[in-house]
Amino acid sequence: MEPRTSTPAPTTGRFVAFTAIAAVVAALAAYGSTALGLQAWVMFAGWVAWFTQPASARLGVHAVICLWLGMALAVAGHGIVALATPFAGAAALPLAVLVLASVVVGLRTTPVLDNMLAWFVGLVTFFAAEPEHVLPGLLTLMSASALGAFAGFACQRLQHRFAT
Repeated sequence: MEPRTSTPAPTTGRFVAFTAIAAVVAALAAYGSTALGLQAWVMFAGWVAWFTQPASARLGVHAVICLWLGMALAVAGHGIVALATPFAGAAALPLAVLVLASVVVGLRTTPVLDNMLAWFVGLVTFFAAEPEHVLPGLLTLMSASALGAFAGFACQRLQHRFAT
């Protein structure tokens, strides 16, 4: 059996502090989202997107752009399903997924738009939320996820400040 190679384990104190920072920031973001009438799970979609590329704030912002574009693309997918259902029936959803996935995967080498995971989180968020009214629903999803992305940024900055 080969020895595991990994980064050195953080000290217990640093591990506990980083965990506490993340937990407190997440709890505050969840409180803030519910206080604003936003879904906490959507806020966490922004948090997840932020941490798909946590190397820098710039890459975090790029991830959020991909998240929001994924939500907007889901609106187009919703339209494709509505338009294709009369002639494609049960194949309308797979047809829409084919189009959406082609766009997302096709952009995988495009700077700023190359975060496929964030795109798919955006698609999933919109389809899971099933907003009754598309534009207000999209804006609400973007607001809640912005709160989560900001919380991810704050968590990252606080942990960085603690580490230095």
